[in-house]
Amino acid sequence: MAFDPDFNEWVREHFDALGRLEIKRLFGGAGVYAGGLMFALLDDGVVWLKADYDLAEMFEAAGSRLFTYPAKDGRTLSLGYWSLPETALDDPEEAVSWARRSLDVALRKAAGKKRKTTLPAD
Repeated sequence: MAFDPDFNEWVREHFDALGRLEIKRLFGGAGVYAGGLMFALLDDGVVWLKADYDLAEMFEAAGSRLFTYPAKDGRTLSLGYWSLPETALDDPEEAVSWARRSLDVALRKAAGKKRKTTLPAD
């Protein structure tokens, strides 16, 4: 993964309709956050969008690739992120549409996580 400030700026401009985005270093690449939720990864000039099962099928039908990486034991692992479809690279409206779907996935996953609570000491 490579962190690229110029690519990060392109992403901010391309996804401008989403509002304020935070782009933070993440394992040499970057994570893209909206409203505190990470919905995308940036790696070597590729935007990878978070997906659940249904959205993954849509990405696959649009010709996207699944983000994979090699594990130390030789296996290939995936994080459930898909490349932004080629047709959306020159079309900010289409890109934002895909990103909003990914944000919805991130919101549903965040809502499903149990919050850690502490009990008052007696």
